[in-house]
Amino acid sequence: MSLQIWIVIAVALAVLAVLVMGLTLMVSGGKMNAKYGHKLMMARVGLQALVLVLMLLFFALRSA
Repeated sequence: MSLQIWIVIAVALAVLAVLVMGLTLMVSGGKMNAKYGHKLMMARVGLQALVLVLMLLFFALRSA
């Protein structure tokens, strides 16, 4: 596999890790959720945007 695919996989796994941490925190509730819930959600959204941009960039470079 090419390096581009590995980069997308790595960032997608980071999204999954942040999602699992956020869900775990949400289920546990309490002060930790209030303190870190929004930050984890923003990190997940940012990583998802990064995955989309990287995929679009890689597909554009591949077709060029």
